[in-house]
Amino acid sequence: MDTNTSSQIDKELIEQVKEHQQNKKLAASEIGDLFANYLGDSLFCCVFEHHLQVVEDDEVRDFIVFALNTSKEHLNMIKDIYTKENIPIPIGFGGQDVRKDTPRLFSDMFMVFYITEMSRAGLMTYANALSASSRHDIVDYFDMCIQDTIKIYKKGLYLLLSKGMDIIPPSIPYPKKVDFVENQSFISLIAGKSRPVTALEIKHLQININTNTLGKAMMTAFSQVASTDKLRKYFQEGASLAERQIKQLGEILMNENLPSPKLMDTHITDSTTSPFSDKLLMYHTVLSNAIGIQNYGTAVSKIMRHDIHAQFATLTAGIMKYGNEGLNMMINQGWLEEPPTAADRQKLSNNSIGSKQE
Repeated sequence: MDTNTSSQIDKELIEQVKEHQQNKKLAASEIGDLFANYLGDSLFCCVFEHHLQVVEDDEVRDFIVFALNTSKEHLNMIKDIYTKENIPIPIGFGGQDVRKDTPRLFSDMFMVFYITEMSRAGLMTYANALSASSRHDIVDYFDMCIQDTIKIYKKGLYLLLSKGMDIIPPSIPYPKKVDFVENQSFISLIAGKSRPVTALEIKHLQININTNTLGKAMMTAFSQVASTDKLRKYFQEGASLAERQIKQLGEILMNENLPSPKLMDTHITDSTTSPFSDKLLMYHTVLSNAIGIQNYGTAVSKIMRHDIHAQFATLTAGIMKYGNEGLNMMINQGWLEEPPTAADRQKLSNNSIGSKQE
């Protein structure tokens, strides 16, 4: 079968799917992922707007503009989908959550690191959303989001490298032969000794150190600008939590004579004026916690050494506890926008009974 014939068959198949799905409602997964996507991109638009107000490096400025325009395009497309489906558009974040003419909170390099790390998380999130979608327009939308995010990640990665910052895991010697695991010491400790970490374990240690490095810097900065003592204390606790996790994960690498990534604390300014609302700071923290848990979950599925498994489980529990505290604080402030949920059949039934009795 030649390429033209295959392409024609693909087009015909797509048209058949579109015709079949003319009146297809959005699935629960699609509604949920679109909602989370809207809140996330509306938050990023606010962050990027502030970055553009204070950025000095022209290359970094161009990168931020590209990321901002991408997030705006995503928001507009989701709004169109919501409008067609007669679904209320989420509040999310907007002009009320970003303050103009405030001093910079982060360096230009941190802005690039921030966007690059968020795009890394976005790749996982969008892939997960695409894999749970079936309606052709939603599949196409998340496919587009993945392609957009790949572009942002590559631009950010190459920009960091060009500026002298490497966020990629360290190198190891190339294998010289093919081997098979011969005993259980490969996955568990025997006589207090463990085998060297594998390439994939190094990868996930580095990714999670990067995530916590970003989190520590953000929480430190947020603690400087939050408007209340309660919020400042919460962000300080988050910075301390991230620091402990960086130390524990870094020790595993150092025990293998591998370098651990540097902290980003020096890229925070001394500003105490917040460019963002407290609501945005809190939701960003909740979002960052979710990314951290997602990264640890992926890592656990790839790591084979039991001691690292156990350590990751403990670290995950620490983030979950901290994240739950943040969610409760948002609920108490009336800041947590309720995601789409299934129908409460018991409540509907009780309401129906009550109206009939009247």
